Amino acid sequence: GWGSQSSKVHIHHSTWLHFPGHNLRWILTFILLFVLVCEIAEGIVSDGVSESRHLHLYMPAGMAFLAAITSVVYYHNIETSNFPKLLIALLFYWTLAFITKTIKFVKFCDNGVGFSQLRFCLTGLLVVLYGMLLAVEINVIRVRRYVFFKTPKEVKPPEDLQDLGVRFLQPFVNLLSKGTYWWMNTFIKTAHKKPIDLKTIGKLPIAMRALTNYIRLNEAFEAQKNKRSSSPQGSRSIWRALCYAFGRPLLLSSTFRILADLLGFAGPLCISGIVHNVGKGNNTIRPQIKILGVFFISSQEFLSNAYVLAVLLFFALLLQRTFLQASYYVAIETGINLRGAI
Repeated sequence: GWGSQSSKVHIHHSTWLHFPGHNLRWILTFILLFVLVCEIAEGIVSDGVSESRHLHLYMPAGMAFLAAITSVVYYHNIETSNFPKLLIALLFYWTLAFITKTIKFVKFCDNGVGFSQLRFCLTGLLVVLYGMLLAVEINVIRVRRYVFFKTPKEVKPPEDLQDLGVRFLQPFVNLLSKGTYWWMNTFIKTAHKKPIDLKTIGKLPIAMRALTNYIRLNEAFEAQKNKRSSSPQGSRSIWRALCYAFGRPLLLSSTFRILADLLGFAGPLCISGIVHNVGKGNNTIRPQIKILGVFFISSQEFLSNAYVLAVLLFFALLLQRTFLQASYYVAIETGINLRGAI
C-alpha cells in the first residue's frame, strides 16, 4: 500500500473508517453514471438520424461509464484497506477528465451550441461533476495529510470494528451496501444453514445501544432546562428534547419519503409518453440543427423516443423503491433507539 500508515489495531471485519467525503463521493458517482448513460443514449439517438456513423458521439461516453465504475471499485478497495496514497491515481484521472470535458464544453460555446441542445447541457453537467469529484479528492489529501505532508494523520478504526462480537455493520459499510443491504448477505447465509441464536446475531454497535441513546436524550432534556430559569413542565419539553436528540434521522427519513413520492409521478408520465409516441406510429426524430458535421437534438426530441422513456421508467422505479425502503429503515431504526432511550 505504498508505505501505508494503516493502524496496527487488528480489524475483524472487512470495512474501515470512511475517508472524508465518503457519502458525497458515492452520490456524485451515482449521478455521474446516470448522466453518462444519458450521454450514451443521446449519442446513439443522434447517430441514428445521421446518414453516416459517428462513433465519437457515444463511444467516449461508454468508456467514461466503465471508467467511473472502475473508479468506485478501486476507491472501495483502497478505503477498506486504508491505503490513501493510492488515491493519487484517482486524483490524476479526475483532473484529466475535468480538463478534457471543459475543453469540449468551451468548443461547444465557440460553435454556437447552447442550452437548447441536450448534448451541451450534459457536457456542462459532466464538467461540474468531475470538478466536484476532483474537489473531494483534494479534500481527502487535505484532511488525511498524506503524500504532500510530512506528518500524515493517523486514524484508528471505530471501537465497534475492533470487537468480534459486533456483526451489525450497517453504520460502517459504503452507501451502495447500505442501500441494497448487501452487508447482510453473510448473516442471511448463516441463518439459511442453521437456526440463529443471540450469539450469532452478536452485539449492537455502541451508537445503537440503549445507554448511548439514553445519554443523548438526557443531554437534550437537560439543555431544555438550562434555556429557561424555571424547569419546563409537561409534554412540550419532552417533545422538544426528542426532536433535538432524534430530529435529524427523522428529517432524513421524511426526505427519503418525499423523494420516493415525487419519483412515483415518473411512472405514469413515462408510460403516457411511451403510449403517445407508439400511438403516433412514426417515432423517427427529425432534428433540424447540424453543427460540426453531426446532428444535435433537444431535450424534447430526446424524450420523444420510446426506448429512452422505457429506460427512464426503469431507473425511476428503482430509485423510488430504494428511497422508500431507506425511509422505512431510518424511521424504524430511530424508533428503536428512541424506545431504548426512554
